[in-house]
Amino acid sequence: EGGDAVGPYTFNCIRSLIGAVVLLPVIKLLGRRAAKQDTQTAADNKQLWLGGISCGVILFVASTFQQLGMYYGTTAGKAGFLTACYILIVPLLGLFLKKKCGWNIWVSVFVAVIGLYFLCLKDGFTVQLSDGLVLLCAFVFSIHILVIDYFSPRVDGVRMSCIQFLVCGILGIIPSICIDMQHSMVQAELVLSALGTWDAWIPILYAGIFSCGVAYTLQIVGQDGVNPTVASLLLSLESVFSVLAGMVILHETMSSREILGCVLVFAAVLFAQLRLDNRNINS
Repeated sequence: EGGDAVGPYTFNCIRSLIGAVVLLPVIKLLGRRAAKQDTQTAADNKQLWLGGISCGVILFVASTFQQLGMYYGTTAGKAGFLTACYILIVPLLGLFLKKKCGWNIWVSVFVAVIGLYFLCLKDGFTVQLSDGLVLLCAFVFSIHILVIDYFSPRVDGVRMSCIQFLVCGILGIIPSICIDMQHSMVQAELVLSALGTWDAWIPILYAGIFSCGVAYTLQIVGQDGVNPTVASLLLSLESVFSVLAGMVILHETMSSREILGCVLVFAAVLFAQLRLDNRNINS
């Protein structure tokens, strides 16, 4: 809704900047309660800014690839499936970083991919050039998860999230002017006019406050100590929640294929959480 009203890049730009602003009072409140904030060293601040800037640039690149892929013809369902392929890419990249996974997690990844196929794809699967852009998006999102895995134990997650959105929002100004506004004052006036309506601001505020300010921040805080492959499986549940929300909010109906997809993804996430070792198997 927000992308239709003001353009996808303008929407992403504004929502990211709102996400950064929303976190400022949270940072101030947490700073008062946490005595360790007073012991921040120059090295700690350097790590914080490095992590925030890295995550912001990566998030911007991933979002841009996704938008371009959909703009050039990839359907929303296929984009959802291809983007969620980060659940395959994360453990593969993790092997190079010595991030080991148990056999149950590899089985869970395989089952989740099948589930996402049933959930997101309804008209078969054909590969187009635009799909390559969305796959690049999935690859970059995989790097995003691994970068968060590296920095989250080392820095304050809420502060890093705030910097991430600030960087992503500033970078988003470029495609907003070049693509959505087309370097044209007339087009710019149309975008500004659209920003004067609630049709634009309701989705922008929701995405800025809840998607950026809450969800992405909880991802950074929650990934501290979580295997990145397990984190990617948990994040893939967004496809399940989106279908369920469509039923509850938009009164959409689920086909038996979509129900099967939801069950497989949910089962895969649960199976990945099991602690399996030789003692469990023998007993």
